[in-house]
This record gives sequence, C-alpha cells and structure tokens, in this order.
Amino acid sequence: MIYLDNAATTLPKPPSVTAAVNRALLTMSSPGRGVYAPAMRASNVLLDCRIAAAELFHVPEPEQVIFTFNATHALNLAIRTLAAPDSHVLISGFEHNAVTRPLHALGCEVRVVGRRIFDPVDTLAAFREAIDWANLVVCTHVSNVFGYILPIDEIAHLCGQKNIPLILDCSQSAGMLDLDFASLGAEFAAMPGHKGLLGPQGTGLLLCKDSAMPLLYGGTGSDSLSQEMPPYLPDRLEAGTHNMPGIAGLLAGIRAVQSHGTNRILAHEKQLLSIMLDRLNTVPMLELFSDGGRNQSGVLSLCCRGLDSETLAAALGEQGICVRGGLHCAPCAHESAETAPDGTVRFSPSPFTTEEQIIAACDALLRIVS
Repeated sequence: MIYLDNAATTLPKPPSVTAAVNRALLTMSSPGRGVYAPAMRASNVLLDCRIAAAELFHVPEPEQVIFTFNATHALNLAIRTLAAPDSHVLISGFEHNAVTRPLHALGCEVRVVGRRIFDPVDTLAAFREAIDWANLVVCTHVSNVFGYILPIDEIAHLCGQKNIPLILDCSQSAGMLDLDFASLGAEFAAMPGHKGLLGPQGTGLLLCKDSAMPLLYGGTGSDSLSQEMPPYLPDRLEAGTHNMPGIAGLLAGIRAVQSHGTNRILAHEKQLLSIMLDRLNTVPMLELFSDGGRNQSGVLSLCCRGLDSETLAAALGEQGICVRGGLHCAPCAHESAETAPDGTVRFSPSPFTTEEQIIAACDALLRIVS
C-alpha cells in the first residue's frame, strides 16, 4: 500500500505516537479529577501538550491552547463566538464546509472573495477591496484540495488595520508551515491533531487570543458549585472528560514535528510534488493543478479527461494507491477552480512518504490513463 491521503489523515503515525496512546490507556485516568497517580499523570501530559503546542505556534500562554475533537469542533467554537445572523463575513474562495456550513447555519451574510488559484496577489487584492463591508473574516491558510498557500500574513495585517477579527483555519498548514499566532493577531486559529501534527483522530486544537463562548456545558473539575461555565481558559471551553489517549498521542506527534522541523517537512513535500510534476506534466489526458510549487504545499490535485475523479481514485485504490477523489468537502474550492461537480483526484504526501512511493504512484496512474 502507498498512502497518499495525508490531507485527510496522516498514516502511518510515528511509533512514538502509538506508544504514547497505549501508555495513556494503561496508566492514565482523568486530569483534574484527583491527586492520585493516574490522574496526576494525565494532568501532567495535558499541560505538557498545551506547552508544546504553545511553543510550536508562538501562543503567549498555554492556557490559550484549547483541546477539541477536531478542527471542525474548533472552528464551530470560534465562529459561534464571533458570528451572528446579521454578520457580514468575508471568506476566501477555497474554504472547507467546516467553515461554510456553520456560517450558513447561523444565517450570516457571506461574501466569497479571491477565487483565482495560486494567485496570492489577486487573493489579497480581493480581500482589500471587500474588507470595509465585513465585520468578520474567516480564511484557510492552505487549500485542502489544491495545496494553495494563501497570503495569510498580509490578510491578517489588513484585518488588523481595519480592526476586523480574523479566524484562521490551519487544518492543512499546522505542522507543515510556520505559524506565529501572537504576531498574526488573529482571534482564533483552528487545527486538527490528526493531520500535519501527526496525532490520533479525535484530537484538535483551538488557539485563542482571548476567551470564547462554550459549545458544550458540563463538568470541568473546577468551580463545581457554580452552574455557569468557568470564566477562564481553558476550563471555559473544555467540558467533560478529556481524550487522554488522543492528547498523549498528539503530544508525541507535536514533538515529532518539532524534531523534524516544519521547514524540512515543507521542503520534503515540495520535492515530492516536483517529482510528480516532472513525471505527469507531459501527459495530454491529465490536467494538473499546480503553479510549480511557488505558492503550493506538497498537495497535487488532477483531473483525467474522459474519466471522472471517483472512478480514477477507485482504480488507483485497486492498485494499492490510496488517494481521494471527489469534492473533498470543499465545494467552494472546486467552484473557484471550475472543477465542480466531479471534483479532482488529490495526492497528498506526508513527512514519511518516499520518492520511491511517489514514482510508483505516478507509474500506476500512467498505466490507468493509458
């Protein structure tokens, strides 16, 4: 098997992640619910993971790092804190349904800007032209479909100039691109634990500039006499028992990212992208969505003339090549690239993908399309 669906979930995980999950299952109970050894081990791992994430993303205080079930949970927390039915919300042309569906559910007025793929100049110009209409901006850092790296630093600076809050979706950038949360000035940054951070499914993070409105209400192990959620972070947003096996694995994943270094991870994935482009660029039946890696991560989406994306992905799967075909839960991005309704086939490597695996995947693709 050659696994190239890491934009959905990384596989395999580092061995340290598996070991940490197993250790937590065997030795930890619930943090903040006792002072006996298994509870204290859980509390220590919980704090260590907050500290590691705060260091990786330059968050001023560990308490500003909130554990969530995934990026969708984190985005819902952020959006429901800042958006209302009368909100004017600017989003990019490459957003995931984890952004657009919560906005739709709230009844916000949404304007999509910056639909030209791999064109940060156009993206920034579109945000600048529409910014005075908005009272909230939600933007992805990297497109999950095309790997397009949006000009987030410039968009954040524009929001700061206009005093408009920014929610950043880092689902595809966390663990692969440098992110300085403090200097960006965003209100929130949301990310999963199971993608670039190399942790288990069922984990995610929300980085908070200030406080937020809870989605869940319940026990926190603190302020138990009050029927209100605690007013302080992280307790305010973390009702119920923590996923300690997941968080222990996430801590191991973050440490693996820190050990590799995000710059090395990005360079490796771009090198794999370059190999794919070299082997596939001259195939007339294929349309590759790439700018040669200038404003792109290691993700490559493509279409094959006369063969829909789901069929092509299934054919690759039969040869042991794991890729994703379709709309990737991001119809907005496919509308921008004019690949709706059939979508694309997406190849997404990880830090552990080898050049030999990429070459084998390309060869399998070539056999199918020929």
